[in-house]
Amino acid sequence: MKGVNHATSGAAAWIAVTGAMPYLSSGAYPLDPVGVVAGSFICAGAALLPDADHHSATIAQSVPILGRLTAGAVGAVAGGHRYGAHSLLAAGAVGLGAWALTLLTLTTDRLGTFSLGMMIGSAALMCFAVKARGMVNSWLTAWALGAAFGLLLVLLAPDSVHWFPVAVVVGFVAHLAGDFLTTGGLPGLLWPIMPRPPKFLRRAPIISSIWRPSGHVALPVLGDTGSVREVALGTALALYVFIGVAHETVRWFGIHPAALL
Repeated sequence: MKGVNHATSGAAAWIAVTGAMPYLSSGAYPLDPVGVVAGSFICAGAALLPDADHHSATIAQSVPILGRLTAGAVGAVAGGHRYGAHSLLAAGAVGLGAWALTLLTLTTDRLGTFSLGMMIGSAALMCFAVKARGMVNSWLTAWALGAAFGLLLVLLAPDSVHWFPVAVVVGFVAHLAGDFLTTGGLPGLLWPIMPRPPKFLRRAPIISSIWRPSGHVALPVLGDTGSVREVALGTALALYVFIGVAHETVRWFGIHPAALL
């Protein structure tokens, strides 16, 4: 799946989990409008993290030279693209890392105590999100927006430390789900264990197409990365995100969306 659609799917997943839209969101992890809107950007950025194992990914371009070197190192440790960095183990590790970031605090006379780690993490994820979605042209602008976003988040919504790790994990898992729906699938979902199907299942009509002899798992309803079907899904998800953000923005101002109908 393309980076732009990964970012969009991350934002959509967050709105679906935390939003208050009747029939269009689950409310499984209900948050106030600030948490829903701000978290959608964080989740969008987190949905790009698994591709830190690829030299041409959005994250690899975020910092000159260092970004590519980091992507190369991650890819080497993870065993290549879509292996270790695209695993459930990685999702857990990233979630633990996000939680650890919230514990890194700084105390100043003027601002009091705030989570410096979450501010930095939010800034980076916002940067990735707006660049992947094409909202800005340059990385410098993306980082500037990210820095402003991170600062405002810790100052105006300090309670976001509670949901920040959740947003990161939801975004990460949304990426895995997106790749699972493409032809390439997920060769390393259970990395470092890569089980292959028993011989008696390799010819089973449905199972063999999902759990392949190589050990890859995929449900390729979207076809190849960048396919027309993927673009259509990305467009639908973008519309969903737009409606969700609009709904939460109206609710943010104390107006019940139904009153506008």
